[in-house]
Amino acid sequence: MIKIREWLIQLRKERNLTQQQVAKGAFIDRAYYAQIETSSRNPSIAVASQIANFLHVNPYLFFSEYLSEPFEIALLHSPIIVAHCDLELKYTWMFNPDPDFDTSTVIGRRDDHTNINDGITALMELKRKVIETRSPVHKRILFPLPSAHTEYYVFGQPLYNDDGKVVGASTTSTQLLP
Repeated sequence: MIKIREWLIQLRKERNLTQQQVAKGAFIDRAYYAQIETSSRNPSIAVASQIANFLHVNPYLFFSEYLSEPFEIALLHSPIIVAHCDLELKYTWMFNPDPDFDTSTVIGRRDDHTNINDGITALMELKRKVIETRSPVHKRILFPLPSAHTEYYVFGQPLYNDDGKVVGASTTSTQLLP
């Protein structure tokens, strides 16, 4: 069964781009790009990188369904969240979010677009520091949630493109259990 790359369609639409604009920005034919969105064709590593560079996302997202099964099995339902953001701190990918967190509504958005509290402010500061210093950063962050306060150990590191340029940050957040 072919699984449509809904994350790619959503990302394109949230940025108010047409298939033609993305294809042009990635230097490929629009029909080929449309086939990549619908998963009727898979891009080469080079084409995935071209699209990813244009959209400022990680090119490995195009192949995650093939590469991540052991990763997903190991982390699914664990107290660990893994995410990527771009230089504007907008999410480009997320795995295993808190059950109250809907990934379909956060891709392409920053944390403060959905809520604002001391935990979110601290998380955004951590991501900014990772990007600005080009170095890993870690911190314990307390998030006030409706049901209870939840503390996470957050580790962030820079994301680089193929040219060695920082294009965002990757975070791993581990819920600290009482």
